[in-house]
Amino acid sequence: MFRSRRFIIKNYGAEFWQKFKSESSFVFKKILLELPDIGKSIFSFNYAYAPSYIAWYKIMRKLGLSAQEADNLMWKMNEKMILSVPKIFLRSAGKIYLESFRKKAESHIERQKSGMLHENDWLIEYRNLNKNSFEIDIKRCGFITLAKKYGAEEMLPGICAVDYIVAHYMGNGFSRTKTLGAGDNCCNCHYELKGICPLQVPAGMKQFSRKFQPRATSRIIIRIKPSENPIVPKFECGFSEASGISSSTTT
Repeated sequence: MFRSRRFIIKNYGAEFWQKFKSESSFVFKKILLELPDIGKSIFSFNYAYAPSYIAWYKIMRKLGLSAQEADNLMWKMNEKMILSVPKIFLRSAGKIYLESFRKKAESHIERQKSGMLHENDWLIEYRNLNKNSFEIDIKRCGFITLAKKYGAEEMLPGICAVDYIVAHYMGNGFSRTKTLGAGDNCCNCHYELKGICPLQVPAGMKQFSRKFQPRATSRIIIRIKPSENPIVPKFECGFSEASGISSSTTT
């Protein structure tokens, strides 16, 4: 959150930032206290991010941002977070993370078959394609489970696009044509240890505006200074955490 402080103050004002920081922190702590432990899971990283994302989104909407504005700001906050890591580390971390994720997928399925997974854990199908690529179909997403519990379903499937940000900057290949957050029967994720992932999201998901335009009518915005340059790329298609590898993976 704090990596986005200057950006939020510039675009939404100091008062917005102060309210956003304090109120989202309160909601985050409340969720964290209630959060069940899902045990050892290959999706523990995704699960750990859920309380922050839910708290941020709920307070953005409470403070007067539209769903579109909240999606755009969530995108920008995640992008700033990942770009705070030196590029050389991002690229090596991306391959290491996917290799580890792939190795643990089969054991996750074994635990799944034996009924050992927590009800908030992910249910998946795994396919090894070749040395560089594999696929995972997510049938149940722990992030979505929490989003529904705390009344934050509106952030879906927007937050799922975080997977594209992570894959793009880490130098991994990633694609998906379906997502649970959009009402599909699964998130059909295709991963490549080394590949290309454009900063775009598949059709059927939320569109992103070319740049932030905070609403002048928002009751707490005291200063509006839209950037002269586009803040979020305009996508031909639509936005994910829920996938399985990002911040998200954040699916």
